[in-house]
Amino acid sequence: MRVLIMGGAGFLGSHLCDHFLAKGHTVIAMDNLLTGSTANIEHLAGHSNFSFIKHDVTNYIYVEGELDAVLHFASPASPIDYLEFPIQTLKVGALGTHKALGLAKAKNARFLLASTSEIYGDPLVHPQTEDYWGNVNPIGPRGVYDEAKRFAEAMTMAYHRYHHVDTRIVRIFNTFGPRMRQEDGRVVPNFIAQALRGEPLTVFGDGSRTRSFCYVSDLVEGIYRLLNSNENDPVNIGNPNEMTILDFAKTIIQLTGSKSEVTFIQPKDVRIQDDPKVRQPDISKARRILNWQPQVPLAEGLQKTIEYFKNKV
Repeated sequence: MRVLIMGGAGFLGSHLCDHFLAKGHTVIAMDNLLTGSTANIEHLAGHSNFSFIKHDVTNYIYVEGELDAVLHFASPASPIDYLEFPIQTLKVGALGTHKALGLAKAKNARFLLASTSEIYGDPLVHPQTEDYWGNVNPIGPRGVYDEAKRFAEAMTMAYHRYHHVDTRIVRIFNTFGPRMRQEDGRVVPNFIAQALRGEPLTVFGDGSRTRSFCYVSDLVEGIYRLLNSNENDPVNIGNPNEMTILDFAKTIIQLTGSKSEVTFIQPKDVRIQDDPKVRQPDISKARRILNWQPQVPLAEGLQKTIEYFKNKV
């Protein structure tokens, strides 16, 4: 296949580039580098089947030649990022999705949208299944991301139904691994960096909020299988092993061998507003239609991520 990966210089996008190239496909990465970095794809420079285009996908997208698939992974994806870039986040979810779908339609290419577990908001159903409509605050500070992705899903299904574009939607749950940005504000890089520095691990609230962490290689394999499936409706991809943030902090301290302790803070900013109290994917659908489930144990994935951050902290 010849595929376009929008957001290809980001954390997930760069791992997708690696995966598709390893499968023998030709990859075009596109990114405006707002939150992505060429450092994530510098190892691909000179690869005969790889090319990079710096471009803002909220503007008209031109790609010469045929395309077999368009993967839309362009968006700020952490609370720090989409609180800093609220308008850009809304635009890439709305205008960017529209432009990407238009390109897929023109090229007669398969389209895959990177959606998110955040479309479920602060869920009233647990674990979250694909048929749950969510509990989202549309005017809260996190609404710029949540609603951008919900709109993107609606646009994707409209193009599928009206224009008969062959579409896929992956709802991504918390994912971690090498190439995460140290300063992106998410709990994995935060805790690892604090532990490696010997600083207290800062837990928002009382640490009872839960998350489910999936290693990046598992996620990418699930996305690849979804693209090559016949499923047009959304599919959850994530690890259903749920744990509290406090237990996760203790795990990081143990794996790093750090002398750090846990400290509890009540941030006065908007980082915790509308923050989901629980998060756990129901992956029954992915197991059934993709024959997929996570393979990498949490400790193994964290060790690989810790080694990456040792060179960054």
